[in-house]
Amino acid sequence: MNDRFVVVGAGTMGLGIAYVAAGAGYAVELVEIDRGRAAAAFDTLHGLWDRAVARGKLSTTDADASRARLVVKSDLDDVADAPDVIVEAVPERLDLKRAVLAAAEQRRPALLATNTSSIPIGELARGLHHPERFLGLHFFNPVWAMALLEVVVGAVTAAETTAAGVALAARLGKDPVVVRDMPGFATSRLGVTLGLEAIRMVADGVASPADIDKAMVLGYRHPVGPLELTDLVGLDVRLDIARTLQAAYGDRFAPPPLLEEMVAAGRLGKKSGEGFYRWEGGVKQ
Repeated sequence: MNDRFVVVGAGTMGLGIAYVAAGAGYAVELVEIDRGRAAAAFDTLHGLWDRAVARGKLSTTDADASRARLVVKSDLDDVADAPDVIVEAVPERLDLKRAVLAAAEQRRPALLATNTSSIPIGELARGLHHPERFLGLHFFNPVWAMALLEVVVGAVTAAETTAAGVALAARLGKDPVVVRDMPGFATSRLGVTLGLEAIRMVADGVASPADIDKAMVLGYRHPVGPLELTDLVGLDVRLDIARTLQAAYGDRFAPPPLLEEMVAAGRLGKKSGEGFYRWEGGVKQ
């Protein structure tokens, strides 16, 4: 297949989206302006394919084919016009996302999407020439393992665009839910509520992070506890989302002081090696 899929941003989510898109037969262009992160992204993705082969999840042939479909580029200007899909996956900052989306639209993609987990699609669409061709595709971490894809429909998103998003989910092997454009959508609004309360419980000395997580895994059948999930998502990302939801819904989403203190101290979770848990080589200790 010659279909082209562009991912902007080589953070945790961008890497996962690039991985599944390459596995689905797309020619993937991963755009990352930071050279160090771009080099690390290439190594990380190759490591994912190696581990998938070692675990018997992929054949060597399929893994090599996926590798061959991936290229890393340093600028959207290096991307040829008219790709099939562009997904923006940069940090949760409105000004940054708007700037990236405006540049991405100039490449004239058939489908333009954001991977935001909390910022309203309508806010991100301001300044776009064709907001009817734009929607949210909220993937979940780790992207290669999580079946859910939240398709977020803005007030002016065309029905054809929504249909294209749902069809894309199927090709990527995801199970979509279609939600209206509200701050936090469905999943972040509920998930962040749980995560913030778990952080307050740690601050109040209710129980250790491990025991709070264990209670939710065993008592409510969650696959992972809210504090470990916060480490995986990134405490800085959780903080950004909480602030966005606080602005929309009031102080019930106010970030706990403990979360703000940990982010200020650089304890961002798995990506920094320490959050509510210690992480070594990507493994929780």
